[in-house]
Amino acid sequence: MNFEFSEEEQAFVREVERFLDENQDPEVMDVTRENMAQIVDTPPRRAFMRKMGQRGWLGMTWPKEYGGTDGEGVYEYLLNESLARRGAPQIGKGVGIIGKTLIRHGSEKLKREFLPKILNNDVEFAVGYSEPNAGSDAASMQLKATREGDGWRLNGQKIWTTSAHFAEWYWVGARTDPDSKHHGITLFLIPMDHPGLTVQGIPTIGDEITNSVFFDNVYVSDDYVVGQLNHGFQYISEALDLERFTMFTLSPILQRLEVLTNYVREASRDGEPLRKDPVVRQQLARLITEGEVARCLGLRVVAKSMKGGAPPTAESSSYKLFATELSKRVANTSMDIGGPGTQLRVKTKDAPMEGRAESTYRYTVLDTIGGGTSEVQKNIIARRKLGLPKNF
Repeated sequence: MNFEFSEEEQAFVREVERFLDENQDPEVMDVTRENMAQIVDTPPRRAFMRKMGQRGWLGMTWPKEYGGTDGEGVYEYLLNESLARRGAPQIGKGVGIIGKTLIRHGSEKLKREFLPKILNNDVEFAVGYSEPNAGSDAASMQLKATREGDGWRLNGQKIWTTSAHFAEWYWVGARTDPDSKHHGITLFLIPMDHPGLTVQGIPTIGDEITNSVFFDNVYVSDDYVVGQLNHGFQYISEALDLERFTMFTLSPILQRLEVLTNYVREASRDGEPLRKDPVVRQQLARLITEGEVARCLGLRVVAKSMKGGAPPTAESSSYKLFATELSKRVANTSMDIGGPGTQLRVKTKDAPMEGRAESTYRYTVLDTIGGGTSEVQKNIIARRKLGLPKNF
């Protein structure tokens, strides 16, 4: 495969960069907010994304009949990486997880109601898969959905739901058949202001808020069932392939690596330039090489997704595993090379790298959990790429 971009693709990147220059706003763009923190959680960030929607950049890979332009996936990849490089909010779960799943499997009613709102960035979603006893094994979810009239009554709890404290709609999986693990889950769309929902914030080590969500007799009509009954886990699996790639962009990792490289280029220790330290040079060379590996793994996902057919499951897991673990290695190395001063908080002017190492060190562990832990990715690669038995 060709690992370089065409002139047309490079021209698109330049257009995106001009747009970002014209809309530069510290309330919207902050490179010190780490990968999963690049969400649309404030009015300025929503307004910024609405401008992108007006340019036709949200959902540009969608079919024309649903408001897209049938664009190639590489353009969505280039857009998201450009946004991430500036610390701007990324196109996220509305366009990817919810929108693309509705296009494939949703009813005409759900498509009419939600797809235009997603393209205009008029709606934000929370995604509810994890539960206290169903984290990495999403198929074990037990949020109970009981048939009632022309709908379902939901009772139970979700946990680690990013965006629940500001989203308008909840994309949630629930157990509709207690006798089948993988074929007993159904997806629902629920308004977050439903009186039976209670959202309880959970502060994280990365200065972000995630949430527990409690369901107390939450009624959902059949109109808001996504796709076929009891096929939810299959839809979730498809969507996770998208999330593992689109939600964990490479640009922020390379940007932090550049910050570290610039620090080594200028800093000294005990009167000797760090750039001359053979151990430091070795560490940087390794990380730079691994950054190139991560880039190529990401391009493999783009290349396979553009061919159509089955989702690039093993490729997405390979990229997600390597890139997020690399992000941790960059953080760890930055702390080691920067020394004790790297424990000062981010944006401390006198700290090595202005405290970037400290925030990265705290936050990047979250990236190895979201979208499925590193252990889950290894199991997926073992089964679907290497053909090893499930219980190996």
